[in-house]
Amino acid sequence: MTTDASDAVEMRNALLRLRRGTGLPIAFGGLLEAGQQMRITELSGTATHALRSLVVTSGTGLGGKTVALSRPCVVTDYSASRQISHEYDAPVAVEGLRSVLAVPVVVRHRVRGVLYGALRTALPLGGRMLDAAVEAARDVERALVVRDEARTLVAGAGPGWEQVREAHAALRALAGRIADPELRAELLGACALLTAESAGPTAECGGPVRVRLAPREVDVLACVAAGATNAVAADRLGVTPETVKGYLRSAMRKLRARTRGEAVVAARRAGWLP
Repeated sequence: MTTDASDAVEMRNALLRLRRGTGLPIAFGGLLEAGQQMRITELSGTATHALRSLVVTSGTGLGGKTVALSRPCVVTDYSASRQISHEYDAPVAVEGLRSVLAVPVVVRHRVRGVLYGALRTALPLGGRMLDAAVEAARDVERALVVRDEARTLVAGAGPGWEQVREAHAALRALAGRIADPELRAELLGACALLTAESAGPTAECGGPVRVRLAPREVDVLACVAAGATNAVAADRLGVTPETVKGYLRSAMRKLRARTRGEAVVAARRAGWLP
């Protein structure tokens, strides 16, 4: 799986969240490259560059063990631990790390990367720290899923508009269930990219539009455009069919549409839908 600058930014932000959530002063990590090798590319709070570009193979060291087992692993004293192999003791010693935790980034049942948090003293790393590290990894996982979907659409051999509309509806439905405002905004940004070829700009991109639609009205129209019934749209969005009908009526009134189909066409012309 290829990586790009946006993946690196997401990893960097996750390391900052990991440090804030755990209180650990040091964090680092990276994504898997070819095969089962992971390269440490992002550092936060480190004193040296000893760990930068270190290649970790599945099954070796703490991170390699995390990749192999696809679960978090912790050591209280890295150099003395009998729970791991010691191929990477030299760079770890240069950085002066003792207590270290490693959490996998897992997307569709495949490990895609590892986040580490560390101390320079040999102290137990409690459950609260591990929970916070796992949550930081979950944020990366959600972002990678969105980017994978976007790459599939771009790299595919000219996906039809129906596929684009299905993806748009699915992403908007997912965004409504995300509590993290930054991640939700990123998802809506991905949705806006899918409407870039529409006739008009979208309010979520900051452009003026003739009709102002509420986010949930757009969500409902996106589902309708993808062929969903009211019941299916309600299930996707986590609301009742009556609520879907209410949003649809409101959108139709704003768009001056008499039917669902007319509302979808008008929303596309206004740049709200692909």
